Amino acid sequence: MHKCILVTYERKKILKTALDHMYSILNFEDKGDERGCLIVAEGDGMDIPFTIKRVFYMYGSDTGVIRGQHANRKTEFVLINVCGTSKVKMSNGSEERIIVLDKPRMGLYLKKMLWKEMYDFSEDSILLVLASEHYDANEYIREYSTYLSCINDLS
Repeated sequence: MHKCILVTYERKKILKTALDHMYSILNFEDKGDERGCLIVAEGDGMDIPFTIKRVFYMYGSDTGVIRGQHANRKTEFVLINVCGTSKVKMSNGSEERIIVLDKPRMGLYLKKMLWKEMYDFSEDSILLVLASEHYDANEYIREYSTYLSCINDLS
């Protein structure tokens, strides 16, 4: 039995769409003034397309480290490199995209059931992550082969 629980019609619809419909680039307004920059990102559909339930950040990763390497059944994310740079490789099982996060005004919105890998962190990289759900280890798909099986089961 595959580890593809909590499958709904909504997920089937998401999985059948092109990769381009599973992520988007968000550009946050700089509300700063002569004192400096100020970037504001509000949840509940204002700037972030979901209610923010969890926030975490990654820093101190070497350039050769690959973070993520998973998909989530329920959680959506927004990734913001508030300092430095990193890359995000995304896959829906048939297509891949790589996005460079290199501006603190830029966010990468990732829908659920999208495989993600974060890598090529600059020495000063701080990658802030906003999540739509509280942490639940059971909703993570941590093996790419299992992810592919889940997608095939939903097709």
